[in-house]
Parts: sequence; structure tokens; C-alpha cells
Amino acid sequence: MGEAGQQLKNKDIVGIKDLSLEEIELILDTAVGFRDVLRRDIKKVPTLRGKTVVNLFFEPSTRTRTSFELAAKRLSTDVINFSVSASSVVKGESLIDTAMTIQALGADVVIIRHSSSGVPHLLARHLKASVINAGDGINEHPTQALLDAFTIMEKNGAVRGLRIAIVGDILHSRVAKSNIYCLRTLGAEVRLIGPPTLIPEGLVDPDIEVFHSMEDGLRDADVVMMLRIQMERQDTGFFPTTDEYFRLWGLTRERLALAKPGATVMHPGPMNRGIEIASDVADSAQSVILEQVTNGIAVRMAVLYLLSGWRSGD
Repeated sequence: MGEAGQQLKNKDIVGIKDLSLEEIELILDTAVGFRDVLRRDIKKVPTLRGKTVVNLFFEPSTRTRTSFELAAKRLSTDVINFSVSASSVVKGESLIDTAMTIQALGADVVIIRHSSSGVPHLLARHLKASVINAGDGINEHPTQALLDAFTIMEKNGAVRGLRIAIVGDILHSRVAKSNIYCLRTLGAEVRLIGPPTLIPEGLVDPDIEVFHSMEDGLRDADVVMMLRIQMERQDTGFFPTTDEYFRLWGLTRERLALAKPGATVMHPGPMNRGIEIASDVADSAQSVILEQVTNGIAVRMAVLYLLSGWRSGD
């Protein structure tokens, strides 16, 4: 796995935009070794024994928080899950003061999810501890993009040259934004598919094609990445009904047949079956949705390992 943190230029991972191609490749290469660890009977290594990781989640999460917790425990770190509802934050303490208190308790890494975009960047400027962005508002979710890229590489051998369609609520999706940056950096051709109300113009550059028809956008795609319709972020109607959404932009077997034979089907979860994706597609042999979950642990182990190397050389 090489020397820890040998090419990471920052102590934090708060966005894919801050990572170079070499850094992304280093993380993915390092994750290969940790994926092999997860296939052993004993899935734990003493690599980061004595380190402390804090999960600081201001939004509900099952997959991401559990994935980070398992990744940290597989590396033999001490893990603290910070309960915001029971914390001093609800008593009026500022976010910075709360984070500084956590650091004073000995945190080496703070993993934060927050509903406001930019919060991980703010903490990174104030803390000596490494900060990992586990999702900030509608901005980014860097480790999800990294695990998606890892899964695509595992399934297809490489990312460069692939035609990847990202479908759905791109406007509200931090997963989509991080994936666009990551996949473009790795050399993929990215397409965006969805209703005009859910594809922001600011994301589009001349190298990204936008389709408002599933049939046109899916044609000859190597990978189809579906996104969750984020009802909780929508205070206005972006489409008439969920039935109408599935009729126009849901992934069915008939639509998937327009992609390349054996095209990879992805979804970051949680899925809204019958709205974004049909159950027979989600559960098909082309789906790597469960592999994404498993690979997420390996990728997050790699991120924690590499950041610990940065801190060791600080």
C-alpha cells in the first residue's frame, strides 16, 4: 500500500475538486489492498491503533456513518459517534466550539455531515485534526464518488473512456456533483439525464452532454448511475408526481436495454423503488448496488490510512 499519505497535499478531504488525478488514483490503489483485507476471515488490522475518529453527523445517516465506523474499526481506531441531539449544540454552543472541544478530547479525524454547504471546509480551517466531508448540503460527498469510481474500475477494469450516464435529481445531489468531478478527472465521458428543473445550468460544461429523454441519454452507455429523488430538499414541485417521474425517468429493463449489453447499474442509496428504479433492475445481475456498499468500507479505510500518514509527517 506504500507509504501512508505520500501524495496527499492536504490534511483534509472536503471535496473531490481539491484532489488531483494522482491523489485520486493513490486512494483507489490503496483501497485495493484494504478490499483484500475485508475478504479475510479476520477483517481487522492494527494499522491505526491508538488513533481516534469522531463521527459528527448533523443529518440522519445509516449507510455513510456505519461505513465510516466499520472502516475505522477495521483499522483498529477508537470511534466516537457524536450525538448532535444530545450535545451542547442544542444548548446554543457554536459549531466551531463543539468541534474544538472534540479536538481537545483527542480526535485525530473528524468526519462531518451537515445540511449546510461549506461546513466541512470551515472546520478544516479551524482544526488541527483531519476533516473528512461525509456530505455537506447540496455541495459534495467525496468518499461516495471515490467508492463509485472504485466500483466502476472493479467492474469494468478502468474508468477512462467509459460513457457514464448520471440520472435524476442532479440539482440537489452532492453525490452527482462529486461524481462529475471525479469521473471527469479519471477520463470518463459523463452524461446527465433528467427533467430540466433538476439539472442546473451551472454544472454543465461543453464536455458534458445533457439529455431530458431517458431513451436518448441511455443509448450506448457503459454505466448507468441512478440518483435518489431528494424529497426532503425540495420545497417546490420539480415534477408533477412520482408516478410521472418513474414513467419518464425511471430505469426499467426496457430502457436499460438501450445501454450497452451488460451495462453496469449503480445507485448510492437509499433507493426509492418504483420511482427511480424498477426492482427487477435493482436486483439484476447488472446491478452493483450492494458492491458499492462493501467497496465503501475499503475506500474509507484507504482515506483514513492516507490521512493518518499526512498527520504523521506534519
